[in-house]
Amino acid sequence: VQLQESGPGLVKPSQTLSLTCAVSGDSITTNNYCWSWIRQPPGKGLEWIGHIASSGINVYNPSLQSRASISRDTSNNQFSLHLSSVTPEDTAVYYCARLSRTWTHDYWGQGTQVTVSS
Repeated sequence: VQLQESGPGLVKPSQTLSLTCAVSGDSITTNNYCWSWIRQPPGKGLEWIGHIASSGINVYNPSLQSRASISRDTSNNQFSLHLSSVTPEDTAVYYCARLSRTWTHDYWGQGTQVTVSS
């Protein structure tokens, strides 16, 4: 299973950050798997943003729920993150990952740096 993030590396404050994760080697509609977005700000630990289940149901981190949206494109086997009203505190390396049936993230993308700055 391989995951690859893509999207702009620089976003201006108050704009929407949009990233896409292309998945190969598995289908994002496979039963009992979920597909997550996770980030790591500089000097801090990993923060789970949310995931989309194989059924299409979303679950979000309550701290980001008002600004985060995860969608999917099943025809292209990819899923996306949209984070609105960004501030410099949203600067981080953003990862996509597969959440396994044992509730561990077993496959990860390489990560993509996003900087929020004017």
